[in-house]
Amino acid sequence: MRADDILGAVGNTPLVGIQRLSPRPSVRLWAKLEGQNPTGSLKDRIAVAMIEEAERSGDLTPDRTILEPTSGNTGIALALVARRKGYRMLAVLPDNASEERVRLLELYGAEIVSSPADKGTNGAIEVARRLAEDPRYFMPFQYGNPANPRAHYEGTGAEIVRDLPEVTHLVAGLGTGGTLTGAGRRLKEHRPDVVVVAAEPELGDLVYGLRSLDEGFIPPILDESVLDRKLLVSAEDAVRATRELAQREGIFAGISSGAVLHTARRVAEGLDEGDVVCLLADGGWKYLSTRAWTGDLDRAADEVGQTLWW
Repeated sequence: MRADDILGAVGNTPLVGIQRLSPRPSVRLWAKLEGQNPTGSLKDRIAVAMIEEAERSGDLTPDRTILEPTSGNTGIALALVARRKGYRMLAVLPDNASEERVRLLELYGAEIVSSPADKGTNGAIEVARRLAEDPRYFMPFQYGNPANPRAHYEGTGAEIVRDLPEVTHLVAGLGTGGTLTGAGRRLKEHRPDVVVVAAEPELGDLVYGLRSLDEGFIPPILDESVLDRKLLVSAEDAVRATRELAQREGIFAGISSGAVLHTARRVAEGLDEGDVVCLLADGGWKYLSTRAWTGDLDRAADEVGQTLWW
């Protein structure tokens, strides 16, 4: 692969078999490794798409500062794009975000405004919306920006169709809804009987990277008609599966990836055959300060639930 600059290296991530983790030999599991993007997550795709669309429309000009509420990955991705393109970047971040995420935002030159930890990402959204009333700021707002699902329609979904035309199921985490909506639409155009499954956290259980729709905020870009099933997953299930990815397949992925794997295996148990794609949203590097891969499982799940990791 050759690219003119680092932004050209976004996308075209590997799709690899993880058959050791399938509960049925006739059901093939595949992992889409979004951690291979430049900042280590699938959010690089939407960051490039949202900023370049804003440049084309004239909504983002050199005198404006990019502003985004984030619990980590989207802010980091936007900070990379801002640094490469010469914009200032302000991230509104809950104050229980992990140290890794804060340091990466600083590394890429982003300024940080803190929001209350107990309000999570919804609190960050509230603070950012107030700041965005100042015309000096441009807020891409990943939760409502149509460039988000379009990036996954044109990129993630198209890559899966290209690399695995026989795909029967897509399993991804329910966060902004952009991945499920965009990639799901593309796969259903290719094959109408493709089943799109969302991994959703149990209400009150923190599986960061994922969002429970029962918490009261439904992202405007989420098209629930694309979803065929939603399955609940706990923090303990997510951590356990994250460990299995590393131990049995050598894949070092983030916590939400474990939630997706756990969900995909539940789907596979009910199939006679199929090809199930697991969208692994990020790599594990930003989670190293946890005990996610070592020690007591209950303690690890509890620790993950105390800090905002996504």
